[in-house]
This record gives sequence, C-alpha cells and structure tokens, in this order.
Amino acid sequence: MRLCGNCNKPFERASWQCPFCLHEPKRIEGHLAFAPELAEKNTGFEVDYFRQLAQLEPNNFWFRSRNQLIVWALRRYFPRAESLLEIGCGTGFVLSGIKEALPEISLTGSEVFSAGLGFAAQRLPGVELFQMDARRIPFTEEFDVIGAFDVLEHVREDSEVLSQMYQATRKRGGILLTVPHHPFLWGPADDYARHVRRYKSRELTYKVKRAGFDVVRITSFVSLLLPLLVLSRFKQRFKGKEFDPTSELRINSLMDTSFERILDLERSLIRGGVSLPVGGSLLLIARRR
Repeated sequence: MRLCGNCNKPFERASWQCPFCLHEPKRIEGHLAFAPELAEKNTGFEVDYFRQLAQLEPNNFWFRSRNQLIVWALRRYFPRAESLLEIGCGTGFVLSGIKEALPEISLTGSEVFSAGLGFAAQRLPGVELFQMDARRIPFTEEFDVIGAFDVLEHVREDSEVLSQMYQATRKRGGILLTVPHHPFLWGPADDYARHVRRYKSRELTYKVKRAGFDVVRITSFVSLLLPLLVLSRFKQRFKGKEFDPTSELRINSLMDTSFERILDLERSLIRGGVSLPVGGSLLLIARRR
C-alpha cells in the first residue's frame, strides 16, 4: 500500500496521486522523487563517486562476492519472496545481480541521489526506480523483503530507517542488511565515503530488534581477508600523500581472482552454518514479527 508524502494517508491506486489531498510527487529526469530537496546534495555520500563505482564494481572481487552472498541469503531465508525493495541502490549493481539470479522476484530500487538512478537505469531496464529518503519510505506492508546494502552507516538516524523498513515490510517478510564491521577499522576510506559509523554486532542486533524484527542470522564476512584489511587501513592512516579512495578497489587481476576464491571458501563456511565473529563487514537477516 502507498503512503501520501503530503497527508501521510495510505491508499491503493494505479497512480501516485493521493485520492485524499490530490498531492502527486515530482519527477526528476523521469524518476519519481519523494524527497527532491535531497536529490542533488546531502551529507550522506559523495555524488561524484557514482561514476567511479559504476566502472569498478563489475571488476572488483568484493562487490561480486557480496552479490553472491546476498543472492544466497535471499534463496535461503526468503525462498517465497515475490517482491524486493533495495534502499540506496546506487548504480544498480546489487539489483542487477539479483535480477540475473532470481528473475521471478519483482524488484524496486530507491536512491536518495538522482545521479545514481541514471546509472541504475542503464543496468536495470524495466525495473521501477525512484528517488527517496530512507527515513520516510512511502509504503506500508508493501514488500516481502527490503534490502539495504552498505547504506545504514551513511545515515545518522539509522534507527529511524529501520523503523521505516518495518513499516514497509509485509507480515512474515523481512530485511537483509550489510554494513561495515568493527569501529577499530575506521580509516580515511570511511571518512571519504561519509560514513557515520562502523557497527559492532551487538549494536546492529539491538537496533534491528528495537525496530520490531527478529534476527534470524548475523555473521561477519570478508573475514579470511581481515589481516590484509587491517594492514591496509593501518597504512592509510600514516600515508603522507593525499588519500586515494579507490586504492583498495583497483588491484591487479591475479590478486582479484585470488581474493574472490578466498571469499568463495568463506561463503561455503557461512552456507554451512558458521557465523563468523570478525570481518570487514556484517550480514544480518531478520524477519518481521
């Protein structure tokens, strides 16, 4: 069911014009815009980074491995899901991976920055995409699954976002989250990415439960590569030259392939029921009570 952005009343209608107050959201470059005041600039992200990400994602082991982990989690924990909303879909790389692996799921993508939607639209023909503030999702009990993949750490009001995800999730539906793990790993990459925090497992679990979800599974990933990540972050802190935000993503093909094989092994452990306690990132799966 849809929620009016003006009077906040729910309605079911083919169009987005509210039957109560006749409000209709604007459009920016062809996409519905529910928070147009945030579409071009806000504190959560560096807009110019979208172009770099669009080029780097397909050629980097981390993005590919995360996609495979997300697809596995969807199949394992939400096998009957018919609809999915991704919050902060960025360039559409995650949704394109889900679409290829699970074409039966109806996909919707949202992004606060309209610039990201242009890249996502190229990857996702036929998928509904719109501009939205995750702190105010214009749906109630609409989606079987809502995903936020490395998004919550950008939002100061993360608990508010989780409450909105609960509102927009159908009964017996749930959420998939990935976030950066361990505050001690904070470095220039987090500053550049406009992160507000890196999470502890206990903190994320507490906030998800407080929003009304039951946590089904939480595990670290990028665990087997954690020593290399620690070393990389340590070197970043003490480098005198200007920080290169893409340095961790631009590696040679041999290293890229080797790291991907290591994360394939790690994913086998997770599939086998092992919940890893430490790692560069966290995966959390939860269901609505």
